[in-house]
Amino acid sequence: MHDAVVSPGRVWLERFTLAERSIHHVTALLMLICLVTAALLYLPMLSTLVGYRETVKTVHVWCGFALPAPIVLGLVSRAFRADLRRLNRFAPHDWAWLKSRDRRVVQGGRGIFPVGKFNAGQKLNAAFTAGAILIMLGTGEIMTFPGPWPDRWRTGATFVHDWLFLVVVVVTAGHLWQAFQDRGALQGMLTGRVGLDWAARHHAGWADARNRPRPASRRSSGETHNAQVRAVDGDPDGASGEDGSEFAKRRPGMS
Repeated sequence: MHDAVVSPGRVWLERFTLAERSIHHVTALLMLICLVTAALLYLPMLSTLVGYRETVKTVHVWCGFALPAPIVLGLVSRAFRADLRRLNRFAPHDWAWLKSRDRRVVQGGRGIFPVGKFNAGQKLNAAFTAGAILIMLGTGEIMTFPGPWPDRWRTGATFVHDWLFLVVVVVTAGHLWQAFQDRGALQGMLTGRVGLDWAARHHAGWADARNRPRPASRRSSGETHNAQVRAVDGDPDGASGEDGSEFAKRRPGMS
């Protein structure tokens, strides 16, 4: 089986490499620091309790400007780039998943939709997060360096920054709630591996693609038959096979 590890009583699939998990964890940490420091600056009662307003402001500004860095640096990872393509592509089953009230129904141990590596909700969350980071970065720059900007720009930037902060808090809280409700998804982000049974229930299309036997290939003329199974990514999200054979042969935890 491609990309699978068999242990007593269970089959595990590699879901995220070490590089992908590191990008997620560092981005999440920076985002949480920004939200906490923003709350300390935004809410007077918290500000008076903590004090050190200038220090809190400095931490907020530096973490805010650093927020895009893990994503930009992560582009060197082929697996991460492949995931970005998946997140940026909506397939027909994604629209059906969004419209359905029974999207979590399981029949015969499999989800009723051929969901790829990411479901439509995760794709929308990723798009919102990317947009929010860019808007926060732009408005934060205007607020931090107000000199070149006219009054209406500074006023507008403050208004957008403050209200978007509240929206991000709500979305982040929802994201964390969903993550802690789904132990399989949380395990995948923490360890990089998920059980085949979980994948079949929540990401049936991706599970089929990762668990599908691959035909053996032959090397160029004059070389012996290559028994190593080659991987061609059949994820229904339609991402290219950039995370194919090389990615498949990595052990869980490698980038």
